[in-house]
Amino acid sequence: MAHFYRSNVDKVSEADIVIIGLPDESKSHAKRKGTSKAPDIIRHASNESEFFERDGKIIPISPLQGSIASKQILDYGNAKREDLYQLIFDLVSIKKIPIVIGGDHSVTTIALKAIGDVYGKIGLFYFDAHPDFVSSTRDYYGSVLSDSSSSINFRKSTLIGTRAAEPEELENADKVGLEVITPMDIEELGVSKIAERMRPKINNIKKYISIDLDCLDPAFAPGVSLPSPCGLSSLELIYFVKLAVNSGTIGIDIVELSPDFDMNNITAYLAARILLEAIASMKLDYRTNT
Repeated sequence: MAHFYRSNVDKVSEADIVIIGLPDESKSHAKRKGTSKAPDIIRHASNESEFFERDGKIIPISPLQGSIASKQILDYGNAKREDLYQLIFDLVSIKKIPIVIGGDHSVTTIALKAIGDVYGKIGLFYFDAHPDFVSSTRDYYGSVLSDSSSSINFRKSTLIGTRAAEPEELENADKVGLEVITPMDIEELGVSKIAERMRPKINNIKKYISIDLDCLDPAFAPGVSLPSPCGLSSLELIYFVKLAVNSGTIGIDIVELSPDFDMNNITAYLAARILLEAIASMKLDYRTNT
């Protein structure tokens, strides 16, 4: 198994941020398989694309904004699906920030259950081409919001990048007052106005951020399970993620990289960059107030 070069501590007790791989796609119905390979591929991508070697030294690149210099990061390694709930519950209980690298999107159901059992209902920023709000079928990667409804404060949550929704998903979102921001909204209003729209919910520090890479347009991220045209650009996604993370977050996941369908590792490199930029924008002092 690969190991993130950016992991700079060896024990959970020393860490602010704990990165966990979940090489599991057991709840995926996608025809394009392979997300179980993603955690190690993203580690390789980070180590390959974010460091230069010169004169015998390994030199890290700097993030676009923010810093990771003072942050203690642990690469926990890969976990089994059946162990993830307890691991996240324990980490959140001692104010550590878990970042889970999937795997299929059902990992979020486990994470939200664990966090909800610590904090009660929390806000959710859900970056995805699909709402994953199917209720007629349950316990799979398309029913994450239905399966996690007891852990989500929907009125403090937002779907971002939605463009491939089933009718029942939009009906379910409307029933619970869940805001939906489509790529068309971003095109019409611009990033700044969308950011202002998001800001009241962003200021809620008890929130989780879930990033399905298919929220991106396939031009930027071809290596996903369910690509859908007309998505976000890579910079739009990173901008919104950094904005959401900046005021505090309880946890993050990055899911649905399908390496077998990637082109020249561009989706894996982008996933690694999203991880870097999210960590760089994290404010850790909020944890004393949660």
